[in-house]
Amino acid sequence: MLRINNVKINVSLDQDRYIKQKLSKLFNKDITSYKINKRSIDARHKPDVFYVYEIDITIPNEDKYLKLNDVSKVNLEEYTIPTCNMNSDVRPIIIGLGPAGLFCSYILAKAGLKPIIFERGKKIDERIKDVEEFWNNNKLNINSNIQFGEGGAGTFSDGKLNTMIKETLRQKFVFKTFVECGAPEEILYLNKPHIGTDVLRNVIKNMRNKIIELGGEIHYSSTLTSINIINNEIKSVVINNIDTYKTDNLVLAIGHSARDTFKMLNEYLTLIPKAFAVGVRVQHKQDLINNNQYGDAYKYLDNADYKLTYQTKDGRGVYSFCMCPGGFVVNSSSEENRLCINGMSNHDREEENANSAIVVTVSPSDFGNNIFDGMHFQEELENKAYIEGKGLIPISLYKDYKLNQISTSFGSIKPIFKGGFNFSNINNIFPEYINSSLKEAIDHFNNQIKGFNNDDVIIAAVEARTSSPIRILRDDNLESNIKGIYPCGEGAGYAGGITSASIDGIRVAEAIINKINK
Repeated sequence: MLRINNVKINVSLDQDRYIKQKLSKLFNKDITSYKINKRSIDARHKPDVFYVYEIDITIPNEDKYLKLNDVSKVNLEEYTIPTCNMNSDVRPIIIGLGPAGLFCSYILAKAGLKPIIFERGKKIDERIKDVEEFWNNNKLNINSNIQFGEGGAGTFSDGKLNTMIKETLRQKFVFKTFVECGAPEEILYLNKPHIGTDVLRNVIKNMRNKIIELGGEIHYSSTLTSINIINNEIKSVVINNIDTYKTDNLVLAIGHSARDTFKMLNEYLTLIPKAFAVGVRVQHKQDLINNNQYGDAYKYLDNADYKLTYQTKDGRGVYSFCMCPGGFVVNSSSEENRLCINGMSNHDREEENANSAIVVTVSPSDFGNNIFDGMHFQEELENKAYIEGKGLIPISLYKDYKLNQISTSFGSIKPIFKGGFNFSNINNIFPEYINSSLKEAIDHFNNQIKGFNNDDVIIAAVEARTSSPIRILRDDNLESNIKGIYPCGEGAGYAGGITSASIDGIRVAEAIINKINK
């Protein structure tokens, strides 16, 4: 198979027609069949904006074309699911059914190990009802919400799949599995793929059913409450303080919000605090972002995103996080009297506003070096947000945030939220170094996106759960200090999003299979 790089087509043109035309001219023969391996957007020279493709084709006598520019030969490799050479007497147990838990369970089930999965939240359809009840009536179910339940926290997000890690074969397997379960095929080649919360919900259900068909067993409304260890090895777990299950392999895919579970695990495992980021979520009109990113070509393209980074005069990092084109800002709280927010988009990203977190890096030097100091810092911010917003999302116009005052009305931007909100003084939520860093960065970002710091930009707080404040240490075999316990995914401090968490779940499953095979 040949791969042709740097195939550029203006976004205003018929893509299929002009791809075939370019390929036919390059190879001096009629090319009617091809496969897109990758597609990105080049908007550096507006108003001329291009799709840039990597195209794969199969033709006779391929070697003679290797002298052509941007043409190379590729041998496509696929991830091979590991096999288990023997049946373990005791079934592996997975705690958590987010991306890490889902893919770990799927690989173990494919290997014939029939994992048992415990998820403290509910099935996705029941979970959706609980979340909507919270948004509509502010009635929180502390075990079934945006943070807890089948699919994990990413279920109520943009369903972003981009990642910085280089795990090509496993990543392709993750995307292929998503497509098999109902995700759009375009995620296999887009440079910045996303699924969208509406589509992702069905993908998760289909993946759950695959695990069950393979012999996996799933228990909902089931919280890990203690573990039993003998001679430094896991022997069993206790669920809901009642039921005991034997196991010699326990996967902790608990997510970044299971604060009670972290406290319980600290009695047995080695935990350390880690850096994360906190801040606000900003809403702009999507048209403003589209015009800045694409110019007049925006009418041919899907809604634009952005990625922004800045270092303040004091040397503190500020960056955009989980940017949601055409989306909602949502109340994502999971504890009484504490409030946190997130962003969410459907697959079509059709809402009028863009939103993104703008967050400031914080580390143990800011909040303390004790194990739970970062977690307590998050809790403090979320408690202040709850008080400042009178139980609802605290919001402000950017002008009033800078002036340290409470807004009284909206400007040209219509608020798009899931969950109630109140005008509040967001300065009262954060320490001064975070407020000053956010304001300095937002003003700076106006140099890259004109209008980013407009007076009527809507600011909401608090975005506190960008990543886990804790890491559960593990060795080269991915085991903790207790043999047979495998910290996994974002909550354990080893991932940062749907794709990386899924890949980490696969790696942990491989480690368990390798151990059993020895």
